[in-house]
Amino acid sequence: MITLEYTKEITNTGLSKELAVVYEVLLKLGESPASTIAKTIPNTSPLSRPLVYKVLEELITLDLAEKHAPKGKVATFVPKHPIALSKAIDKQKEKIELAKKQFLPTSGKLSSLFNLMSGKPGVQFYEGEDGVWEVLMDSLTATEEIRTYADLEAIDAYIPAINAEYSTLREERKIKKRGLIVDSPKARDFLKSYTGNVTLTKLVKSSESVQFQTVMQLYDNKVSYITLTEKYLVGIIITDEYIAKTHKYLFDSLWELTSGEIL
Repeated sequence: MITLEYTKEITNTGLSKELAVVYEVLLKLGESPASTIAKTIPNTSPLSRPLVYKVLEELITLDLAEKHAPKGKVATFVPKHPIALSKAIDKQKEKIELAKKQFLPTSGKLSSLFNLMSGKPGVQFYEGEDGVWEVLMDSLTATEEIRTYADLEAIDAYIPAINAEYSTLREERKIKKRGLIVDSPKARDFLKSYTGNVTLTKLVKSSESVQFQTVMQLYDNKVSYITLTEKYLVGIIITDEYIAKTHKYLFDSLWELTSGEIL
C-alpha cells in the first residue's frame, strides 16, 4: 500500500491535486502501466481509470513523465526527474509577474474610482511606453485648459510617435493647453513642426541648456508627471484638489512673471 506524503508540497508548485497524486504514485512505483497506477492510488484520493490516463498525458506535457509504448506490448509510464517541478514554480512566478504588470493600468483606474468615491487623494503609477500612453490619455479627460511644463528634447528623443498621436487626439477634441518650455534651439525647432491651434507656448529663458527630462501636466484636480530617460519611462498621476490648485497657482504666477516669447 502506497502512502501519499508529498501531495500538498507538489500542489504548492501549481499542479492540481490529481496531477500531484498520480506523479507521487508514479515516483514510488517506477515504470508502470496505467492500470497498475490506477489500482495503486490510495482510497483516500480515489481516481477513475479514465482520469488517470488523462492525468498521465498531462504529466507528459509537463515533462514530469514519459510514455513507453513498444509495438505489441502494454504501454508503460515512467516518472521524470522532479526538477521539472522547479521549472513549474518558475513558470508560476512568470505568470504572476505578467499578470501583475498587465493589471497595473487597471489597478490605477480602480484606485482612481475608489478615491473619487471616498474623496481621498490618490496616486497611480505606470511604467513603459504603455504607461506613458495611459498618463497622456488621462489628460484627454480634462474639462479645462491643461497647463504643462515639458522638456521637448526628451519628448522628441523618447516618445515622438506617442506624442504625435496624442497631439492629434487633443486637437480633435479641442482641448486647450498652455505650456512653459525652456528656450533652446532644439525646442524652437520642435515647435516649428506644430501646426495646431489649441496650444499656446511660452519660452522660459535660461542661462544654460536645461534638460529636466520630465513632462508635468495640470488639469482638473490632477497633477501628472512623465519621466523620460534611456533607462526607464515612468508616469505618475496624483489626484488631489489642493495639490492641483497649488501647482496651477505656481504655473500661472510663472507664466505672468516670465518675459519669454509666446509661440
